[in-house]
Amino acid sequence: MIHFDNSYARLPQGFFARVAPTPVAEPRLLALNEGLAHRLGLDADWLASPEGVAMLAGNAVPAGAEPIAQAYAGHQFGGFVPQLGDGRAVLLGEIKAPDGVRFDIQLKGSGPTPFSRRGDGRAWMGPVLREYVVSEFMHAMGVPTTRALAAVATGETVWRETGLPGAVLTRVAASHIRVGTFQYFAVRDRTDALAALTDHVIARHYPTANGPLSLLDHVVARQAETIAHWMALGFIHGVMNTDNMAVSGETIDYGPCAFMDVYHPDTVFSSIDRGGRYAWAQQPQIAVWNLAQLATSLIPLMGERDAAIEAATKSVHGFAPLYQAAWMRRFGEKLGLTEAADVQPLAERLLTLMAGQRADFTRVFAGLSDGSARDEFIERDAFDAWAADWRAQDPDPDLMRHANPVRIPRNHRIEEAIAAAVAGDLDPFHRLFDAVTHPREARADWDDLAVAPLSEQIVHQTFCGT
Repeated sequence: MIHFDNSYARLPQGFFARVAPTPVAEPRLLALNEGLAHRLGLDADWLASPEGVAMLAGNAVPAGAEPIAQAYAGHQFGGFVPQLGDGRAVLLGEIKAPDGVRFDIQLKGSGPTPFSRRGDGRAWMGPVLREYVVSEFMHAMGVPTTRALAAVATGETVWRETGLPGAVLTRVAASHIRVGTFQYFAVRDRTDALAALTDHVIARHYPTANGPLSLLDHVVARQAETIAHWMALGFIHGVMNTDNMAVSGETIDYGPCAFMDVYHPDTVFSSIDRGGRYAWAQQPQIAVWNLAQLATSLIPLMGERDAAIEAATKSVHGFAPLYQAAWMRRFGEKLGLTEAADVQPLAERLLTLMAGQRADFTRVFAGLSDGSARDEFIERDAFDAWAADWRAQDPDPDLMRHANPVRIPRNHRIEEAIAAAVAGDLDPFHRLFDAVTHPREARADWDDLAVAPLSEQIVHQTFCGT
């Protein structure tokens, strides 16, 4: 059983709509994250039982749960939408882990809500399995992220361009509060609700913060660390709208996300990002833009307006040095270096070489510690010249091995696993999951999952899956 303690559901009217998940026809467990269940203090055997699967599918609401769909607004590709909200997700409630840390338990793909905007509120198996494996890889690499507790097939068909097998993801998060949550109340001039939300976020995530400006400072610092993590893994979120930026600093909403194979700073995968707004190299700038929207929402709580704008602007501008320090630390670890003065010129030279020679991002960095990085380059003399300067800094192989995954959830491998799962074979998915949740472990039986795609295997676009 699960013992709930639902703080968000005690907030004032207007923060959410009370709505139960819509039952499904034939729930069947696809995957259960037993390690996460243990972290949360939950009984994995019970979760895998018919009663547990019924809860994970939305067919049974356990005692103590208070199912709600959260309200929020958001800038989507720069255009403001005053009402979005959970259109296909229901927050069952919150639990406290054995160490006292609070977590949300949310069902994603659980049916329509008042925020569905004519959608069916469902998810198909592909995006559910993609988020499951990618979010757990991110966790394994130490990236702040929402996590996947379970994936359940619904036994129903979800209609997109064609009929697809439905599924529900059980997502676990520090919270699901977004920049767009603050925007929702700011655009409605609900300063009372903004104040309540600010107090709630401070109590839940930043207990040392002292008021709205201090909260903004904390969120800026947390996002600087998270985005630097993304950049160091070649991760592209794909849809960095303000409703997809969690104020906790966790990576949230793995829609058209992807990891680069061949490195180029302008890489885009999302099928809806036609202008490259959310390309890999643009992510730090977009984070600043999103944080500016949070700052704008908080200004009504900061006292005299001109002084508030000045203070909030200074806070948002603080992202750049914090991010630069985090970037230097992350890429320093990838190069095995601890002296910051050596990191930036060496890292930038290497990235320039990689872009010019279409070298694989993950394999180059993973190959620095074992000497195989050179094989990823066409013009190896140029790499050798760089490597001579790099080795002169006496890089630490252990530091590199910890920072650089041997394998990532490559786009083509995810697509292969999804295709097999749709056909009824979950073995490729579970094998991929096991391999990428042990990303630093070199094993011969997983070597094929570390290989870059052949030209006919390259995935050029990823999709939101809504």
